[in-house]
Amino acid sequence: MTARSRLSAILTEGLRPISLEVVDESHHHAGHAGWRQEGETHFRVKVVSASFVGKSRVDRHRMINALAAEELRAGLHALAIEARTPEEAALPVDAGAR
Repeated sequence: MTARSRLSAILTEGLRPISLEVVDESHHHAGHAGWRQEGETHFRVKVVSASFVGKSRVDRHRMINALAAEELRAGLHALAIEARTPEEAALPVDAGAR
């Protein structure tokens, strides 16, 4: 089982997301701290879940990092996180810029 599939399973179980995308972006970090040639060191997580309702951005990130703690200890170096509620996901992309 890959780190990507383990991370997807952990987040699915812990957050019951409406949508979840886990993207390996390790190739963008070649030569940086924590990078390994075989990849699976740097991921982008895009998740929409009702679990985030009433939670600050920091709290959402803490939730995801807590769920991913074992993967982080096992060699996952970095997570870029986009965590939204279903209501936020329904807004037009530029709505937050107003």
